[in-house]
Amino acid sequence: MHPDLSVEISGLSLTTPLIAASGTFGYGTEYRDVVDYSALGAIVVKGLYLNPRPGCPPPRIWETPSGMLNAIGLQEIGVRRFIEEKLPELRGLGPAILVNICGSTLEEYGELARILNDVEGVSGIEINISCPNVKEGGILFGCDPDLAARVTEIVRAGTRLPVIPKLSPNVTDIAAVARRVESAGADALSLINTIPAMAIDVETRRPRLANVVGGLSGPAIRPIAVRLVYQTAQAVKIPVIGMGGIATAADALEFIIAGARAVQIGTMNFVDPSVWSRTLAGLEDYCRRHRLSSISELTGTLRAEGAMPSGW
Repeated sequence: MHPDLSVEISGLSLTTPLIAASGTFGYGTEYRDVVDYSALGAIVVKGLYLNPRPGCPPPRIWETPSGMLNAIGLQEIGVRRFIEEKLPELRGLGPAILVNICGSTLEEYGELARILNDVEGVSGIEINISCPNVKEGGILFGCDPDLAARVTEIVRAGTRLPVIPKLSPNVTDIAAVARRVESAGADALSLINTIPAMAIDVETRRPRLANVVGGLSGPAIRPIAVRLVYQTAQAVKIPVIGMGGIATAADALEFIIAGARAVQIGTMNFVDPSVWSRTLAGLEDYCRRHRLSSISELTGTLRAEGAMPSGW
């Protein structure tokens, strides 16, 4: 038996449930000599603004126990250069192409959506709502349910492509944000983004990152991410894409059982580019052992009977 490992997310058909996470796979072409692209269902390219950005000064990355801190600062080449210089080669590699968009204003998000709407090869838009709204004093769009919904509405109005807000863990009630962006027109949700964190050199008493605070990713955050994916999947009807510290097939299966339709892998790609083929083989083996004809049968099948609904 060959189980079906393809998945569908709001009309977007993926050959596998594995997606390269934004910011960890460059513009999609950098790994072509070391990664088996047939194992990927989609690639989310690194976040793009309207115009190029230099990012934060170094040092920008610091390894932590079971994880990584980064403060790259969304260094990128701008959406137009991406379309002209990167996308032509990316189109021929096989996986679906999702573009992660960033904005400092609502208007910037809307303009990015309109630019990408008719671009050949772009299959969907992931919205990075962990960006500061400069017109509202720097509050992050994703930390306010109303602002998150407004961004989603603006992007939805500018494109026919699937719209996928990427939710921040830095909120009190992620389900409330999820429901608001769902009602605003989101086709799916991806979560979680990195967790704000920091590290200090005790000898110099200086921060390890020039930006002081960075985003924590890697296996250290996985239990948090699984919990948030589970809560979100219980709160919305649209598909959920889970991510956060996935390093093995068992890790990916946790997210799927918790309610994710597909999963994104990020930090582990830096450590072991074979994670894609290895994880896909593990998913196929699991389906065979459990006599599942499709990986989609597993989504949201957590057996939580008798468990307490809240608290710990």
